[in-house]
Amino acid sequence: MPPTTSQARRDRIVHLATTTGLASVEELSQLFGVTSSTIRRDLARLTAEGRLARTYGGAMALSAHPEASLRQRTGEAYEEKRAIAQWAARQVEPGETLLLDAGSTVGALAHELRGAKDLTIATTGLTALHALADAEGVHVECLGGTLRPLSQGFVGPLTEAALERMSFDRVFLGADGVTVDRGICEADLRQTRLKELMSRRADRVYVLAHGAKLGRAPFHAWATLREEWTLVTDTSAPEAQIRAFEARGVRVEIAPPAGT
Repeated sequence: MPPTTSQARRDRIVHLATTTGLASVEELSQLFGVTSSTIRRDLARLTAEGRLARTYGGAMALSAHPEASLRQRTGEAYEEKRAIAQWAARQVEPGETLLLDAGSTVGALAHELRGAKDLTIATTGLTALHALADAEGVHVECLGGTLRPLSQGFVGPLTEAALERMSFDRVFLGADGVTVDRGICEADLRQTRLKELMSRRADRVYVLAHGAKLGRAPFHAWATLREEWTLVTDTSAPEAQIRAFEARGVRVEIAPPAGT
């Protein structure tokens, strides 16, 4: 239900700009059921109060969304990520060649694959490399390049050149956010370009994102995926988000709680 007072509406606008990124006048007008002029007055007041920064056609939070380090993210939504990782690991068949992205959820998948037999796994992530370094049944390939310290993943032209020399049965991608209209949201354009290239090198594409990441757009770099991809989330995912992805033709898999 839309906020019933002007102050409540403005507070909600600030919250939306902070948690989901850029807020446009048109979107806010539709969301709150008020005119565009009302929204513009709200944005002008919030800007004057120092709570938002105006942009062409909307507003954004004053401080850019800080990208959390991989170490910070590893402890977030631990059980949800573990559930997703266990579901993903069950899809893998012996003899397959996999491509693993960087990130905490994909790193959890690498941990689940430590006991696998007869797999070849290429990865851009240090977390996956560490998890698989002593896995006897897994042949590991590192797609090197420029290391991003925050994500603990390799990006750049060297990574892309190595990627061109391989193909994969499955690729598992992480995400800072994922939306129906735009795809995967990341903090860095090099990451989004790499994810698009990775998705083109595999027969089956999976995006691993726990429920809180659905509909979330904390940054302004995007990777657009082809239609034939699978979103793997957990039981905390909002039903409305699941229905929206399915309506766009995206296959959605809900991982049961870890250990079940």
